[in-house]
Amino acid sequence: MEVILITGAAGFIGFHVTRNLLEQGFKVIGIDSLNTYYDVDLKYARLNQLGIAKKDSEFYNREVKSTVYDQLSFYQLKLEDRANLPSLFEDRQINVVCNLAAQAGVRYSIENPKVYIDTNITGFLNVLQCMREFQVSKIVYASSSSVYGNSDEVPFKEDQSVDLPISVYAATKKTNELLAHTYSHLFGIQSIGLRFFTVYGPWGRPDMAMHLFAEAITKNKPIKVFNNGDLSRDFTYIDDIVEGVIATIEKDLPHQKKYGIYNIGNSKPVQLLEFIKALELAFGQEAIKEMYPMQDGDVNQTWADVSELQKDFGYAPSTDIQTGIDRFVEWYKEYYGLV
Repeated sequence: MEVILITGAAGFIGFHVTRNLLEQGFKVIGIDSLNTYYDVDLKYARLNQLGIAKKDSEFYNREVKSTVYDQLSFYQLKLEDRANLPSLFEDRQINVVCNLAAQAGVRYSIENPKVYIDTNITGFLNVLQCMREFQVSKIVYASSSSVYGNSDEVPFKEDQSVDLPISVYAATKKTNELLAHTYSHLFGIQSIGLRFFTVYGPWGRPDMAMHLFAEAITKNKPIKVFNNGDLSRDFTYIDDIVEGVIATIEKDLPHQKKYGIYNIGNSKPVQLLEFIKALELAFGQEAIKEMYPMQDGDVNQTWADVSELQKDFGYAPSTDIQTGIDRFVEWYKEYYGLV
């Protein structure tokens, strides 16, 4: 049975990937710092779905066994912990690392850059060094569409320049790609970087637009529409993302390559105002809209060319925006007791 280390296992994408891998019979070691960047109770609620009780996971660097999945262990642990992370690698036989832990948020990175350096760069380097020392040969890791900056060259392709990030968050993700390439070249570690495009769905992050808009609509409060609505995003439903991530975990890069970067999105950008309309339809309620200028660090548009991931790993996103939003709203109402 292969052992997969999932970092960020209590996060939005990490939770879904962990649950799917467990359902497929993989053995999973999950770690998460459980930081308070957003409501930590949501993270504990995700863990609870995996059979990890809050009262047990509140202790740092202590193994917690799942009461639902026999093959799951969880540790509250920081990536940048240079003492305890190597000990975990030494004690456990890990086959693949799936690094989904990161300090998220474009705007927050402008105000708190040091946190991003600690987690996204120092932490990622610590993971790679542990892999080197304990001979773990493969990593799948989260990059971001933010590395493309404000490029007008759409759809975004993996071979275009990403040398002009416009947020600290984007700069840390670009750094991850460079570090992964270096460790692949020097030490033969197979690394697959996935540039995520605006992931949404049940159990999603409350700091993202979909969650913020849903809360505003249900409380009859105005939503902030940036750049006067003249934005588009390649919204990608979580189930499609999970299928793509797991495909890269299960299958190696073609032609015995050791390094790869792939876009993972829906490849169908949606205008912000169309997105809001879909939310209004799902809730059966019109949103109060307040128009704002563009925010620092934001980009005008994202649009993924996913042909490389399709070719090499069979990636095939299939969830349209209205279907995805309907599923999110159904979860949102249940989770927040609105039904």
